[in-house]
Amino acid sequence: MAECYKIGDITLMKKQLLSTAVALSLGSMAGTAAAEDIKVGVFLGLTGPLESLVANMAPGAETAIAEVSASGKLLDGTTVTAVRADTTCVDAAAATAAIERLITSDKVAGVVGGDCSGVTTAALTNVAMPNGMVMISPSATSPALSTIEDNGLFFRTAPSDARQGVVMSDIIMDRGFSEVAISYTNNDYGKGLADAFQSAFEEAGGTVTISSSHEDNKADYAAEVGALASAGGEILVVAGYLDSGGKGIIQGSLDTGAFDTFVLPDGMVGDALPAAIGSDLDGSFGQAPGTESEGAGLFADMAEGFDPTSPFAAESYDAAALMLLAMQAAGSTDPQAYKDKVMDVANAPGEPILPGQLGKALEILADGGEIDYIGASNVELIGGGESAGNYREIEIKDEAVTTIGYR
Repeated sequence: MAECYKIGDITLMKKQLLSTAVALSLGSMAGTAAAEDIKVGVFLGLTGPLESLVANMAPGAETAIAEVSASGKLLDGTTVTAVRADTTCVDAAAATAAIERLITSDKVAGVVGGDCSGVTTAALTNVAMPNGMVMISPSATSPALSTIEDNGLFFRTAPSDARQGVVMSDIIMDRGFSEVAISYTNNDYGKGLADAFQSAFEEAGGTVTISSSHEDNKADYAAEVGALASAGGEILVVAGYLDSGGKGIIQGSLDTGAFDTFVLPDGMVGDALPAAIGSDLDGSFGQAPGTESEGAGLFADMAEGFDPTSPFAAESYDAAALMLLAMQAAGSTDPQAYKDKVMDVANAPGEPILPGQLGKALEILADGGEIDYIGASNVELIGGGESAGNYREIEIKDEAVTTIGYR
């Protein structure tokens, strides 16, 4: 993705400082952090069907962690170290073991993550809640997470798929399509999004010819594609993962001529997909969380060595920033104390805070003031601590993801 924002300026000195701080933060993960360090878990699918997106999400979170640590203003100068752990995106047992290690062995004070909805739910219910640990997810979007019992410990900077379903329906209708087929990955994310979209689309007057699941990591999707082709539809909605089954469904559909235009929700939006499929994907379209706000531009200017426009990279920065700002507001790294401050620092009233201004925010909070964290993704937390939601509309053009508007 080649979007470039030029809203606001970050001085060269600040950019160099942040770049150095990120390198130091990443390097410190291999060694032993000082006793007074705060450790924050970065709990994302380093392997698995979202690996190409997580390659930009993890550095996004670590940029905020490094910015806070370099400022020297968190809790009287306490430094912060990022500790990575792999959710795998799809293996609940592996994810549960990974977050257990973060909490019991690494002694993290908070967890940025998980990423995929199923492993996030497992980690929250089986480990985070019993241990009283705060989790702030940048990308777990299942509508079921809106009402899950979480003891006030779970937040997310990405909007629920209940919202994405409506946005996707609007985009499809606006393009003049009224009859679609749906293929979804057989897990909490895929089923939740497929159901939310189908409800919104049918309410708007559209027709869903079939809504069927697919498994990830299969060698052949001929049976699934055959069923989709038999049901028909003008276009195919693929609520899957771009590095796994979703890609397989698209390639199988193209190879057989079943469909030639695809709707790509957030788990399918990334440069890896058109790179794998080629020009046959041109003309397909979809949406992923994103804004053209001033904060998004500042975050893009700060990014070093990763794509800040990749889905959920901005939300990852915001998840880490919110967690550390809540600690400052509470004057404590105890999750039971700072969990009650997350909504306070995320919303008005208070001084608006953008990327690159975390040191300023820490000063305001230390002096007893209030902040309204806007961040890189136009953060506004509602209800049970989840994002109100902003989306960018994309289209595949010339074998690349192109942004064509915002919703």
